[in-house]
Amino acid sequence: MSDSNKIVVYAALFGNLAIALVKFVAAYITNSSAMLSEGIHSVVDTLNEILLLYGMKKSQQPANYQHPFGYGRELYFWAFIVSLMVFALGAVVSIYQGIQHIRQPEEMLSPFINYIVLAFAIVCEGASWLVALKSFKKTKGKLGYFEAFRRSKDPTTFTVLFEDSAALIGLFIALIGIFLAHQLNMPILDGVASILIGVVLAISALLLGRETKGLLLGETADPQLRNNVLTIAQQDPSVLSANGVLTEQMGAHQVIASLSLEFKDHLTSDDIEVCVNRIESKIKKIHPEIVALFIKPQTKQVWLERMKGRLE
Repeated sequence: MSDSNKIVVYAALFGNLAIALVKFVAAYITNSSAMLSEGIHSVVDTLNEILLLYGMKKSQQPANYQHPFGYGRELYFWAFIVSLMVFALGAVVSIYQGIQHIRQPEEMLSPFINYIVLAFAIVCEGASWLVALKSFKKTKGKLGYFEAFRRSKDPTTFTVLFEDSAALIGLFIALIGIFLAHQLNMPILDGVASILIGVVLAISALLLGRETKGLLLGETADPQLRNNVLTIAQQDPSVLSANGVLTEQMGAHQVIASLSLEFKDHLTSDDIEVCVNRIESKIKKIHPEIVALFIKPQTKQVWLERMKGRLE
């Protein structure tokens, strides 16, 4: 796991912890529902960062007899738990709190405290968001943001980026809601802001859940990796045809691949063994994330027939 990813998570962790404490104090003093929802939001984000750090640590455990391909999916599991927490503890609680405030509105006290706290939170969340965005930009390359999110195999950076984006949107909603509730003397608008914050969190949670579920169940590796494996295999002098390759992402930086090759007829079993070792060595120099490469000798026709059967 890269140090930059850890920096992103730690920055978000300490920022959210400080913000949560300040928000709860402000919510207690001012009776603001939106500020209370924001405090809950920051607590959930803090817990999420702790779970991500735990998942990062667990995913780095070495392979063993029970887990021969390593523990890479530990990170995917805990990232999925994070998406559930954002929904259950963040979205649901915020919406419930907002409904309660609409049903039983309370007059807001000392609203200027909320403005100061929200300004402080926006600065802190903005700084964390910029750290996450900078890290995500390095990994996305020329891809668009949403396309990079869909194709990313490392959930740490995009999870923090999503959390911080939702947090910033929530802060501006809280700011507008508190301002209107104070200026128009309509405490009910504070509850409406709390509900809108919950909706933002729900959308964020659903997007995160959808992506991490796909990673947890098993997705193919990046198309460029598959193309490189086929190109290297086809260029080997002992290979007649590189038929195709199946890949599965086992972790953020762990891939298993199954390669179908048709070897030239004159080769002995020893020649084939040397060829397999040569191909594997070349591939792993370019893609060290491939933890296991399985090579199956078969004709192109057999490969196509079996793939046709899998897709039907």
